[in-house]
Amino acid sequence: MSFMQALRRRWQQADTLVCVGLDPEPARFPASFAADADAVFAFNRDIVDATAEFACAFKPQIAHFAALGAEDALTRLIAHIHARHPEVPVILDSKRGDIGSTAQHYVSEAFDRYRADAVTVNPYMGRDSAQPFLDRAERGVVVLCRTSNPGAGDLQDLDVGGRPLYQRVAEKVANEWNGHGNCALVVGATWPEQLREVRAIVGELPLLVPGVGAQGGDAQAVVSNAKSADGTGLMINSSRAILYASSGDDYAEAAAAAARALRDDINRYR
Repeated sequence: MSFMQALRRRWQQADTLVCVGLDPEPARFPASFAADADAVFAFNRDIVDATAEFACAFKPQIAHFAALGAEDALTRLIAHIHARHPEVPVILDSKRGDIGSTAQHYVSEAFDRYRADAVTVNPYMGRDSAQPFLDRAERGVVVLCRTSNPGAGDLQDLDVGGRPLYQRVAEKVANEWNGHGNCALVVGATWPEQLREVRAIVGELPLLVPGVGAQGGDAQAVVSNAKSADGTGLMINSSRAILYASSGDDYAEAAAAAARALRDDINRYR
């Protein structure tokens, strides 16, 4: 089953648009992990198992693992998701984008080494830097479009022939790069007006929407501006608000409650 098929099935069968971000910060783990040499894997595994029923996707952030020398933990975590929760696709958040020969290695990293179902990609270097990802027709390619960080407008809002660059990116991905139907876009939750504009440009193309929760994005604004015609079309990501809902021994139960609450909040507006 392709990434897009799995995602659409998850939207329908689990009735959820929640993407659970996996961004490990050991300093925020419960004290019970202090002496655990495998804490990065164990903590994330427990979060995954607790929140899977409320997730349309999981999104591990590669830098959070690599900075800790925990690439093996990431490999095992994705394998665990595939084994225990095969219905929930995995998006590797690595924002890769380089010349074609190097991109081939990034493709192998994401899809062969880590066995992710999709990967985030930076489009700044153009079509040839994305093509090796696009060629993996069964895998998802989630392209940065209008990000949620404060400096996003430095480049993304630049005028390009009378329209901002992020709109040109949305148009190009939807109309030229999506030949295999495996593209999605990243548009931040902190920009509801831009979400509406991008949705109008790309039709039913899925949107990965970070920034809900700890970054201040509003679920109602996201859904009302960016849902597709059938009330889906979104992967609304929350990381810290779910992962660190509690610093006590009830961390997994608290994460599940936070994921459930976000799912229910989103569904009220669909």
